[in-house]
Amino acid sequence: MTTDGRKVVLIGTGMVGMSFAYSLVNQGGICNELVLIDVNIERARGEAMDLNHGLAFAKSNMKIYAGEYKDCKNADIVVIAAGVAQKEGETRLDLLQRNVEVFRSIVTPVVRSGFDGIFLVATNPVDIMTRVTYELSRFGASRVIGTGTSLDTARLRYLLGDYFTVDPKNIHAYVIGEHGDSEFVPFSQVMLATKPVTKILADERNSFCIDEMQSIEEQVRTAAYKIIEAKRATYYGIGMALTRIVKAILGDENSVLTVSAKLCGEYGSRAVFIGVPTIIGRNGVKEIIELDLNDEEKEKFKNSVQVLDEHFASLEL
Repeated sequence: MTTDGRKVVLIGTGMVGMSFAYSLVNQGGICNELVLIDVNIERARGEAMDLNHGLAFAKSNMKIYAGEYKDCKNADIVVIAAGVAQKEGETRLDLLQRNVEVFRSIVTPVVRSGFDGIFLVATNPVDIMTRVTYELSRFGASRVIGTGTSLDTARLRYLLGDYFTVDPKNIHAYVIGEHGDSEFVPFSQVMLATKPVTKILADERNSFCIDEMQSIEEQVRTAAYKIIEAKRATYYGIGMALTRIVKAILGDENSVLTVSAKLCGEYGSRAVFIGVPTIIGRNGVKEIIELDLNDEEKEKFKNSVQVLDEHFASLEL
């Protein structure tokens, strides 16, 4: 990886990819070079032109252009947002086999270019596609990251903040596990500032109740399905989540984000890529934070690991 450059390559200029690119441009100062790659070269050129025309209104300057895989050579981060879109009524795992074939045609030429940075994967099912990227690239695990449950966690904090009438930034809570149907919220770890939410719920002097927590968890878990039913796809939220992760990497922030990272004994599991609170810095994954889960939460996490392991085992790489 380069030590002084801030070059990002985006592969896939669909709605997710371009929501990320648009967010990146508008936040400003995160990177100074953005390369767009797509199987539809003309589309990539058109998207680059469209973004460039808005640079006069952006917070900072940036070089944006349509490129080729050879342009990945000196990039800091390659973001993969290419793949087959999730259809209404289709789970993220249903997408698996179709998107594996797409990744074969992406990861190999990126690696052959001499790329030595960090892979950041957004394509669903993201945990498995991140593991596929790891296997195909043969990069170190710290340099292969998926968006994981970062967006789910943002949804959770928004809903909890609304429920408790508190700024979501002061809600410390995580959605962990598969970015999908087996994800869950370890409520034993949820904090409002420094006060455990379990204590707030147990306080009879207020009207808060555990049933509402379960309702919020379900809203988070099914949010993507409802958005897809309403507008056929989700892209703004994940685009902003990608921008947040890129910012943490290029800024060497050592921020805690719930990305999809490879477990090496944490939570009693190995090899699987799954959404967990992770310290993210310039070199990717710095450390996975192992939450002190209760017995029920440990079982839920174990189930999520099993779901991902079983689906990955069905692949032919």
